[in-house]
Amino acid sequence: MRRLSERYAAAITVIDAANAADPTITRVRGELVPLALAHGRLAAEWIERLDPSHHPLAEPDEALLIAARAHHLRRWEVPRSSYEVGRAGYHRWKRDQKLRHAHDVGVLLDEIGYDREFVERVQALVRRDNLATDVGSQAVEDAACLVFIETQLADVATVLERATLLEALRKTARKMSDRGLAAVAEIPLGPTETALLDEALGA
Repeated sequence: MRRLSERYAAAITVIDAANAADPTITRVRGELVPLALAHGRLAAEWIERLDPSHHPLAEPDEALLIAARAHHLRRWEVPRSSYEVGRAGYHRWKRDQKLRHAHDVGVLLDEIGYDREFVERVQALVRRDNLATDVGSQAVEDAACLVFIETQLADVATVLERATLLEALRKTARKMSDRGLAAVAEIPLGPTETALLDEALGA
């Protein structure tokens, strides 16, 4: 059993407290939860659940778990609508959000007393630096994608045209590892979302 430090307990407490202020409430597994709080908790859960026998990280460390918890830290404070419409605006918003989340979690971890090397590692994971070669960044990306599918696919499906939605799902899949893609089958989804994924991924 992995032993986590007292600083880790303090870190997830302050991250969860920050994310609990999200005014957007979503229903996850029968419970109404602030969206950013749900995203952080579920992402950390996915990090724990990814089968160690199939994953390069046999035992996730504190930096990885904290990065997953904070990957959408206070995300609602900069809404998508504050950027221009279109693909370029969307990608700029996502890039800037990762930078902001990384900065903000760094401030929190500095206050808790983590050393600079640890803080910079968490920030790199939140930004998903070196995604093609860093197994930690890939694990956080897998977790973020799995959380999106579980918590937002149903809503997105009601506002995007089908062709656009299918292409978005294919792009999401291309960012995931084989292990992450296999974990999609573990998500409790309705028949509509399941059919969309089957069509998008060729299942």
